Amino acid sequence: MIRTQIQLTEQQAGALRELAGRRGVSLAELVRQGVERVLADNDRAEKRRRALAVLGRYDVGPGDVSTNHDQYLAEDYV
Repeated sequence: MIRTQIQLTEQQAGALRELAGRRGVSLAELVRQGVERVLADNDRAEKRRRALAVLGRYDVGPGDVSTNHDQYLAEDYV
């Protein structure tokens, strides 16, 4: 692990110490869990951004396939 320093407000430090005590973990472990959560949220947001960026870039055919699928299948099998 890499040792690092952070600065917290008095209120943040107190609340984190209290929460760590209730959960039975160290303050450092609680901070690591928070960092993991932020990174996971960022990863999900990035994946969503990339997925939305491709919308509309490709021709997917007729826009009524969900309602007229039987007609399109019949035409393809004839």
